[in-house]
Amino acid sequence: MTLTPKSILTLFLTLLLPFTITSSSSIQNLLRSQGLPGGLFPNNVKSYSFDYQSSRLEVYLESPCMAKFDSRVYFNSVVRANLSYGGLIGLEGLAQEELFLWLPVKGIIVNDPSSGLILFDIGLAQKQLSLSLFEDPPVCKRQGASLENVGRKMGSQVQR
Repeated sequence: MTLTPKSILTLFLTLLLPFTITSSSSIQNLLRSQGLPGGLFPNNVKSYSFDYQSSRLEVYLESPCMAKFDSRVYFNSVVRANLSYGGLIGLEGLAQEELFLWLPVKGIIVNDPSSGLILFDIGLAQKQLSLSLFEDPPVCKRQGASLENVGRKMGSQVQR
């Protein structure tokens, strides 16, 4: 086999791929390729990095914000998780409001896409929601003092 410039470039890119990918485009495509809906993260994603070897995903938002799916959801400026097929496990930087309490979301799992359901693990309980709620990225807005309070309760520093 003769090495051509094209084959050398292909080999080089193949060797780089297993490491970290950083991008501002299409976290939605990455999520869909892993059996998750594309709208799990809000519209203000600045970039993300995904390490294929460790499965560690870090999503960087323009600022902490709140969005609404079935209930209000708080996104810190950085959300971290282990991404595997059908799940985001060990989530950090995401909380969901339940009965006036903010509970950290520990995991998001799609066990069976044909069921049309997605499971949110909020520590004390698991909540099933319709996958259709997560087709498109939600609009995420800063909300002043209430946003800072959620950030403090989650033990994170909310950036101004």
